[in-house]
Amino acid sequence: MVGLQIGADDYLTKPFDMMELLARVEALLRRAPKSAVAPPVLRFGAVTVNFPSAEVTRDGKPVDLTAREFQLLRYLAERRGTVVSREQLLTDVWGYEALPSTRTVDVHMAWLRQKLEANPKNPEFILTVRGMGYKLAAA
Repeated sequence: MVGLQIGADDYLTKPFDMMELLARVEALLRRAPKSAVAPPVLRFGAVTVNFPSAEVTRDGKPVDLTAREFQLLRYLAERRGTVVSREQLLTDVWGYEALPSTRTVDVHMAWLRQKLEANPKNPEFILTVRGMGYKLAAA
């Protein structure tokens, strides 16, 4: 009971039947939200992102992104048009379990804007939604 009260979805007592375990896992997977997939090639403004080859260009010229910047861009692309909170980004992109008080997300967003936006101070694509988080503008 304690496990369920603190957030567990389900439990099995030992000894358990392997078929029951598999059935429960399959049921959880059916209920889980489907993960989004970034398109193989994403274009916005003068930027082209080829996810399979990890190549990014702006105005036809290569843009060097760090691994974390590329992961962040992919995450936003997979949720294009959807607001993503700083906490979601810290958990899903950085893998933080406990959420520290950090400006890491803001700094990385600023770096992405510097590299990808025509006017980073007035971005068209990598947008801040005040009090909520960030989003990559939908086409």
